[in-house]
Amino acid sequence: MKTIFVAVLLGLCSACVQAAPPKPLLWKVSDADNHIYLLGSFHALKPDDYPLAPSVDAAITDAEKVVFELSPAELRSPELPVKMAQAALIGNDQTLQQTLPAPLMGELQSYFDKNAMPASYFVKFQPWFVSLIISVTEMQKIGYDPKLGLDQQLMDRIGAIGKPASGLETADEQVAALSSMTPTEQQLALQEALDEAADFRTQMDALHTEWRAGNADALFARMGTELKQRYPALYKRIDVDRNQAWLPKIRAMLDNEKRDDSLIVVGSLHLLGPDGLVAKLTAAGYRVERVN
Repeated sequence: MKTIFVAVLLGLCSACVQAAPPKPLLWKVSDADNHIYLLGSFHALKPDDYPLAPSVDAAITDAEKVVFELSPAELRSPELPVKMAQAALIGNDQTLQQTLPAPLMGELQSYFDKNAMPASYFVKFQPWFVSLIISVTEMQKIGYDPKLGLDQQLMDRIGAIGKPASGLETADEQVAALSSMTPTEQQLALQEALDEAADFRTQMDALHTEWRAGNADALFARMGTELKQRYPALYKRIDVDRNQAWLPKIRAMLDNEKRDDSLIVVGSLHLLGPDGLVAKLTAAGYRVERVN
């Protein structure tokens, strides 16, 4: 699904041109004695997306600690992919052939054949997991690298300078959110992933361009509005409910009498729209300002 993820500069002198840094989705939230920064991540990027804007550098310098969705230790633990794969298994010795409608299974088999992927391995997993694999495969084909994702790069950077880092949720909680889709939602997501694979560059580049431009409203329209309309229950589980779970933790950082400023880096969808953290913290009475 395109809702969980800049064109390459081409030409004879592309190596001579330095792309401008992305305009960050960065907010400063303050109370009487503390402030935090909220930074919207894009989980797979390109080399031209670096270096970052000076305002992001300044936020990193100012913050005493950095908080991600998952702590670097959990995100990079070899146990995480194992947990995700275990949660994604269909179980009961069943395969996708036994659970998917024949036409959808036929489209999936064609995708496997076209991309030289071993169907015998993937058919043991639930459709949501296969959808994720398709999206990651298509991203990498067109040059988007998860290792260049903003959160991954910032983890490397703050690790190198020894700044404390933590997570807003656990790996188990994140896996539970990803695997919470109903069978109907999973089939719709798989069909969407297969449909979009035919023109994935157009979809991904559109999202990436809005993120690079720091266009919060347009990015939410492309991600949040569509997800909310097509999969309202899933939108609630993976966005609204998680935001609500994070809010007390974020407010505790602000309400702490000890000056302990933080930079919080999460997927951009979590910051945007009426259910986003920016709107929720504004409604709670904190001073919220966009940092340009």
